[in-house]
Amino acid sequence: VQLQASGGGLAQAGGSLRLACVASGRTVNWYATGWFRQAPGKEREFVSAISPSGLRTNNPDSVKGRFTISSDNARNTVYLQMNDLKPEDTAVYYCAAKLWGGTRYTKSYEYEYWGQGTQVTVSS
Repeated sequence: VQLQASGGGLAQAGGSLRLACVASGRTVNWYATGWFRQAPGKEREFVSAISPSGLRTNNPDSVKGRFTISSDNARNTVYLQMNDLKPEDTAVYYCAAKLWGGTRYTKSYEYEYWGQGTQVTVSS
């Protein structure tokens, strides 16, 4: 499966951005999708995950209540709606896919496929 992430950009603190991850290839609906981010000098951090069905999601406390992951299986697209952005959300955001995965997978090494990153910059 191939992944293409988009939607990053510059936002002010308190603002919003929506990222999109478009998947292509065979049987894309068999994959759980996760979003990770990596700031300069920091390790890649789990941000959100959604099950193949789109019925289950997982978000860490750092983004809970601000970020929402959703999927449109007809369009093979997973979205990350980011609201109330903070300067500490600044990072390169990556989407990733795991075959037969679920939302309990939060480590980057657990995902087999990765899209290119999209830069999100939040100014104070």
